[in-house]
Amino acid sequence: MVLNSSDKRATALAELREREDRDPFRILIGTILSQRTRDENTTRAVDNLFQQYKNPAELAAANEDQVRPLIRPAGFYRAKAKSIIEVSRRIVSEYDGKVPNNFEELISLPSVGRKTANCVLVYGFGKPAIPVDTHVHRISNRLGIVNTKTPEQTELDLMKKVPKKYWLQLNELFVRFGQTVCKPIGPKCDICSLRPVCDYYQNVISKQKKDS
Repeated sequence: MVLNSSDKRATALAELREREDRDPFRILIGTILSQRTRDENTTRAVDNLFQQYKNPAELAAANEDQVRPLIRPAGFYRAKAKSIIEVSRRIVSEYDGKVPNNFEELISLPSVGRKTANCVLVYGFGKPAIPVDTHVHRISNRLGIVNTKTPEQTELDLMKKVPKKYWLQLNELFVRFGQTVCKPIGPKCDICSLRPVCDYYQNVISKQKKDS
């Protein structure tokens, strides 16, 4: 899967990783804020938040009323304000202010599911994992790498089929590809170099062209 240089824009988490020098706490909070929102809105919310609160202890002591307007661009700001304060308090009280670096402890934190935990491992700690968002789930199934119904099934199947040496790059690559080429609606199949090996193109798009 090769992207043109003009398509190689950074995803929100990749940008956050570079700007914040791979700070696991900021990756964790940024991932929670990124849920159900666009990359540009995540970036605005993260910038606003971390200008005011620099570390877990500061955010743990924050008031929800103070946090909500800062993260409003990310949407669902009432629920997210509560979540990021709760997770900060747990990190301070149970982990001495340091984000845990293993999957089991990460998913024990409030509002942290499999995708968020894996994002923290990949983008925050540089540990091999496969965060499965809508892009990874969609593209993996379209290509025929997996045949799954849920992101969790996709993650487990990809872990079996994709060599571990590629896990660190997989999420960022698939997200960029999903944003620019293999879109949810109106995928740009005509410019995609993966057409010969893509189940979706061979079984859906090709048939549509023949029938038109």
